[in-house]
Amino acid sequence: MTAERTPRLGVGMIGHSFMGRAHSQAWRVAPRFFDLALRPEMTVVAGRNPAGVADAADRLGWAAGTTEWRSLLEREDVDLVDICTPGDTHAEMAIAALEAGKHVLVEKPMANSVAEAEAMVAAAAAAEQRGVLSMVGFTYRRVPAIALARQLVADGRIGTVRQVRAQYLQDWIADENAPLSWRLDKATAGSGSLGDIGAHIIDLAQFVTGDLISGVSGTLETFVTERPVAGEFSGLSGTAGEGRGPVTVDDAAVFLARFAGGALGVFEATRFAWGRKNAIRLEINGSLGSLAFDFEDMNVLNFYDATDDPATSGFRRILVTESAHPYIAAWWPAGHGLGYEHAFVHQVVDLVGSLARAEQPRPSFADGLGVQRVLDAVERSAAADSTWTTVPVPG
Repeated sequence: MTAERTPRLGVGMIGHSFMGRAHSQAWRVAPRFFDLALRPEMTVVAGRNPAGVADAADRLGWAAGTTEWRSLLEREDVDLVDICTPGDTHAEMAIAALEAGKHVLVEKPMANSVAEAEAMVAAAAAAEQRGVLSMVGFTYRRVPAIALARQLVADGRIGTVRQVRAQYLQDWIADENAPLSWRLDKATAGSGSLGDIGAHIIDLAQFVTGDLISGVSGTLETFVTERPVAGEFSGLSGTAGEGRGPVTVDDAAVFLARFAGGALGVFEATRFAWGRKNAIRLEINGSLGSLAFDFEDMNVLNFYDATDDPATSGFRRILVTESAHPYIAAWWPAGHGLGYEHAFVHQVVDLVGSLARAEQPRPSFADGLGVQRVLDAVERSAAADSTWTTVPVPG
């Protein structure tokens, strides 16, 4: 099908900072490497600052810019709204877009509370009846090695899942003099390391195992309670001392988990692990073998087959760059690795494919609510001296 004959998908994006840049690159690149049943057009980007929006539209490839995000909902040439803003805005924007008949992609975590996420799920369910669909941007699902891990578990290659270990380690605020940002403000971000990066490993563990977390025991810690105030936080209320303001989120989160299928899990999310820039580590032990992944070596999946001859058994290092691997055939020759940005392209590919088939994209808003409920249970457990806390699991 030629580009001229391919049905158009007009995209409007809200927010153009870190995630907005990543999403913009994905919308630009996806139709150039993959054969898509719908043709994405980068119609308009919205932001708060006129100069910033104009610059973003020019640099990132959007046809127009606006400082009024609600104007996207009124445009007939916008079919999908891509929300790349802080968590405190997600519910309002997503619900308004769905009610206006626009498909929605919203960044993780889906919301700042279970109540907000539940309202978003209700709006998504109503919209789906009208053919309007929605998805949460848990992008690491689209890393080819992670997608292969899910395939191997689903195919029974490691047998019954028994244990899960998941870590997300960063160090970008390990320096106690790193300045305040919106990610350290609970009113805007919802939570700290738990929601910002812990949400990813919760989703990955549930995605790869095909199972849901049913209970947790957790603890949260804020190591640095005040930080230098700069930029947009210079007028922050409650500042203490000269030029410092309160940190109102957790710096690190650890929790034990039980999965509905019986497996045990150990989870850690921290932004205080010096030397770890973006280490997402997932190890799954089953009755017939194990899988291990580290995003800092993102093109590799390690696989142990316990049925191998003990004399020659060991972890097998799989370089996930063959055309037979998930997503790879559209890219480079074997051995030419992919990077962080490619997962966002794969997200666009999967989303557009689902929209073209008129089927619910995954992860759905219901999936996002499931992660939100785990985050909420960890927070409630931590507030009650790590009391074991049940997570509602759909029947």
